[in-house]
Amino acid sequence: MTLPGAGRAEAPPDAPLAGAAGRLSAAALARTEARVTYDPAYVRLAYPGGDVPADRGVCADVVVRVFRAALGIDLQQRVHEDMTAAFDAYPKLWGLTRPDSNIDHRRVPNLEAFLRRQGAALAITEDAGNYRPGDVVAWNLRGSSGFLPHIGIVTDRRAPSGRPQVVHNIGAGPKLEDVLFAWPITGHYRWLPESAPAGN
Repeated sequence: MTLPGAGRAEAPPDAPLAGAAGRLSAAALARTEARVTYDPAYVRLAYPGGDVPADRGVCADVVVRVFRAALGIDLQQRVHEDMTAAFDAYPKLWGLTRPDSNIDHRRVPNLEAFLRRQGAALAITEDAGNYRPGDVVAWNLRGSSGFLPHIGIVTDRRAPSGRPQVVHNIGAGPKLEDVLFAWPITGHYRWLPESAPAGN
């Protein structure tokens, strides 16, 4: 699959960011150094703090790993606890009757529901300036022909187009690419807690 902006030289980054947004952007960029085989297989995980093998993962695992590395926030635990408290607030796409801490946080629609419930949802616009480092963006890869969710994290690196580049894993491991508007956006989120509470 050829992605817009793929293979172009990137523009110099802006000045390093401070705070949670800067740490999320830096952690996302660090993910691009990992060699990861795209693997959506169901795996039994430790809880909390569970993860699939480091050389495996999907797009949602990029987000989970970035929040852990940057802010010490365990989305496996956060999503599981929220789903346990409000299961009916989450999508019913997989036929489950109760939360499953092995997989729930690895599903894009669940991450979107969680972020909305944190008050993190922002307007979806076609103005690249509205998308800031550390923002989480979700897309529907199939557009009007179906539903295939995808997710990534906006960084402080800009492409020659002027758009902020995104770290995502669409099948070839975590990549930094100019794909912000490559597919229809289904969600735009900014969740910047400075640190996780004790015990998380």
